[in-house]
Amino acid sequence: MERERGAAMAGLQLRHIPVMLDEVLEGLALQSCGRYLDGTFGRGGHARAMLARLSDSGRLFLMDRDPTAIAEAQASFAADPRVAIRHDNFATMGEWPELAEGGLDGILLDLGVSSPQLDDTSRGFSFMGDAPLDMRMDTSRGESAADFLAMAEEREIADVLWQFGEERFSRRIAKAIVERRAEQPITRTSELADLVARCVGRREPGKNPATRSFQALRIRVNGELDAVDRGLAAALDLLKPGGRLAVISFHSLEDRAVKQFIRKHEGRVQGNRRAPPVEAKAALLAPVGKARFPSDAEVAANPRSRSAVLRVAEKLG
Repeated sequence: MERERGAAMAGLQLRHIPVMLDEVLEGLALQSCGRYLDGTFGRGGHARAMLARLSDSGRLFLMDRDPTAIAEAQASFAADPRVAIRHDNFATMGEWPELAEGGLDGILLDLGVSSPQLDDTSRGFSFMGDAPLDMRMDTSRGESAADFLAMAEEREIADVLWQFGEERFSRRIAKAIVERRAEQPITRTSELADLVARCVGRREPGKNPATRSFQALRIRVNGELDAVDRGLAAALDLLKPGGRLAVISFHSLEDRAVKQFIRKHEGRVQGNRRAPPVEAKAALLAPVGKARFPSDAEVAANPRSRSAVLRVAEKLG
């Protein structure tokens, strides 16, 4: 369900490898003079390849909610007149006036946590080291995972672990968290990982018992699924007719949201034969091929790509 952290040296080798790069470029069908948005810059692997295909009249807009990613974008691209950079969540792309004024020929969203965020244990995304239990993608705002666990009711914690992590022991873990915080706050990744491990008991082969809980808390802290819903809606508004939307997902909840969004705007009738007939809406999107997955060769070179799913859709005119 999730990109997992490998050994430290492997992480250093993997962090700048853009996932499914050739498939993304093919899906976007870039025009040299087009206008494109990379809504999840990360460390710029996809952005660099997109920019290489643009002429002097092309435009590339870069967004990321992570201040560290934006610093990298500024250092790499601020001097390029074809590039504009904005520190914000891609869900707010509709609030960027320059995008709305000219529309876009393509939008890329690479969802979830990035390799650099996982590799930097101080960010609190990983259970592989001991660090403050933060997990915020945007460290300049919002509550941390530690803040959430300190204030949330037991039932809310259990719901988050179940809904966003599909953790079967969600209630047991939530109860243990509430009992522990009555004695002392849970503020470190190692504390949470150890607590979850004791609650779960046995390991799934090849998976740390804290994997699902850490994923669930990260999704909750960053409002990731809400951002996907808002971002997809904004993307549909900003795309020109014939423009392409390419979305890479890394777990089933994200991919389901993307798949359902495309299907909804295909004009399909999701009817029930026992219910009154529903009038089909005009189609606004057309899927471009089927869902695509990384090749065996890519997974061998970059194991973090193994759970990636790429979906591409074209806006109809």
